Amino acid sequence: MRRIVTLLAFACATLAAADAAELKVIAGGSMTASLKELAPKFEAASGHKLDLTFAATPELIKMSTGAPFDLGVVPVDVLKNEGARTKYTAAPPLNIARVGYGVAVKAGAPKPDVSTPDALKATLLKAQSITFIPESAAGAYVQKVFDRLGIANEMKAKTKPQTTTGAITQAVAKGDAELGVFLTNVLIAPGVEPAGPFPGDLQNELVFVGAVAAESKDAAAAKAFLDYLKTPEAIAVFKAKGVTPG
Repeated sequence: MRRIVTLLAFACATLAAADAAELKVIAGGSMTASLKELAPKFEAASGHKLDLTFAATPELIKMSTGAPFDLGVVPVDVLKNEGARTKYTAAPPLNIARVGYGVAVKAGAPKPDVSTPDALKATLLKAQSITFIPESAAGAYVQKVFDRLGIANEMKAKTKPQTTTGAITQAVAKGDAELGVFLTNVLIAPGVEPAGPFPGDLQNELVFVGAVAAESKDAAAAKAFLDYLKTPEAIAVFKAKGVTPG
């Protein structure tokens, strides 16, 4: 324990000693809650400032190839895009966090059975409406699950698409959509309750990676933020927000 405290103190001292930078960070929308809590902690320890922009995968790919930025904390799918990958340093990306998939309902509503693939299929078919972000890496996997269950066409008619993670839980909490189907950490919000994770081999994890932009003028500061995301302080926040570190 003492060794961890000493290492943290050393890391903070090193960060604080560096020249202050203003870092433009692009990040997956599902990391919003975690990074918004961690940003001021890092800023206080390092003196650097963070300008955070959150978006879904297609927009993150565009951002990576567009205006200058310093680093990304993005779904691994972003770096699978050839054009986007060239905008980051050649160093292997750092695994930051991962999240599984699940279903949520309005707080107080009966919780449907999603404990087996057949139960999940029946629940989805019975639902009057569902909501998620189709145009995202997570949304692509949700639709893949629909395909595997043989209900893709039925789900298209029921889907109320969203463009931001917060809109998913808002729609469920207000009763505008019966089920939220997305990453489990996103489905943790006031007014909604989890019905359960995707069952069995339908479950998967979306991995978020960190990488420094190739043209960043503050690469050392950007790397310092990625290193901070691996500290015990950051890990504790990730876990509290329903995210698995690493």
